[in-house]
Amino acid sequence: MAARYASDPAVSRGRLHSEKPSARRDAFQRDRDRIIHSTAFRRLKHKTQVFVSPDGDHFRTRLTHSLEVAQIGRAVARTLGLNEDLTEALCLAHDLGHPPFGHVGEDVLAARMAPWGGFDHNGHTIRMLTALEVRYADFDGLNLSWETLEGLAKHNGPVASPGWALAGYNARHDLELATHAGAEAQLAALSDDIAYDNHDLDDGLRAGLFTLEEVAAAVPLVAECLEAVRALHPGAPDDRLAAELVRFQIGRMADDLIDETTRRLAALAPADVDAIRRADAPVVGFSEPMQAAERDLKRFLYANMYFHARNLAMREPAAAVTGELFDTLHADPSQLPADWGARLPASEPGRARHIADFIAGMTDRYALKTFEVLGGRITFPPGAII
Repeated sequence: MAARYASDPAVSRGRLHSEKPSARRDAFQRDRDRIIHSTAFRRLKHKTQVFVSPDGDHFRTRLTHSLEVAQIGRAVARTLGLNEDLTEALCLAHDLGHPPFGHVGEDVLAARMAPWGGFDHNGHTIRMLTALEVRYADFDGLNLSWETLEGLAKHNGPVASPGWALAGYNARHDLELATHAGAEAQLAALSDDIAYDNHDLDDGLRAGLFTLEEVAAAVPLVAECLEAVRALHPGAPDDRLAAELVRFQIGRMADDLIDETTRRLAALAPADVDAIRRADAPVVGFSEPMQAAERDLKRFLYANMYFHARNLAMREPAAAVTGELFDTLHADPSQLPADWGARLPASEPGRARHIADFIAGMTDRYALKTFEVLGGRITFPPGAII
């Protein structure tokens, strides 16, 4: 049964473009389904999570990461009495705005677009879902409900200085950026943390960037969880212990999140979802000890995975591909595909934004293919990480 502070699709604030309600699915279920059927969602299967063109089939992509976030989010939402469908929609859509090559690609586009309002993946998620997806005859975008768009815009907290993409949409459809989002969006953000902390750890172990002993020596939370799984499975080989560790640690973090959020909700006693939006602080979160433990794990992953010496060198070629794609197409838009060229605005900033939209929608492999078609030559070692 939904809690009184859960988002209620029956009283949704609606969609920018009026639509006849579905007889069989509520507003948030329709949003979830529209996201899953979008082309942007399908492209996530070939977008960088951590590994670029990995030499193994078992490493995460943005798609598998988003599915794992949704599983965690939905399970916790059920326990807390939140709306599961809205939580799932937010988890599935949270990374749709990422360009090729992950944060490296984002940094390059932000630099190239600085004269024309900049670029950030969160704002581009909103742009993707409200303008660039073309699935309906009567409007651009997916026409998602207010609650879904609000949650995507503010899942990391109130937005004091929105970039041009988010600010532009907000001028048409006020998402109340100065307040917190509902609890479902706050949960989606923490589910993202739980997923990538643990699954990036799993991928780092699989890639041989560090060992169980090395991460346990540096991160007390991992040491505690590893000791527990070794006690439960004495004599198990390291590959199975690694899988048990990740599973156990996800459970430990999710349990802490549930307990701390339950405590905060009891203290706030919100009468409805708007009381959560008006609160002075997020209601969904880890306890202080778990916050500290999670920061320790992130520091380890940054030092030993994201900025591993072997892989820092891969940032340069990934940045070069993204930057040269923008420079080449901006200088000569005639090289755009015909459908994109036909929609090219006549002047700035529209022209630059159109080029950035095209590049941001690319998968890693399509970016590399287009780069080669335009005359570029670059080689990525197998299993590169950026």
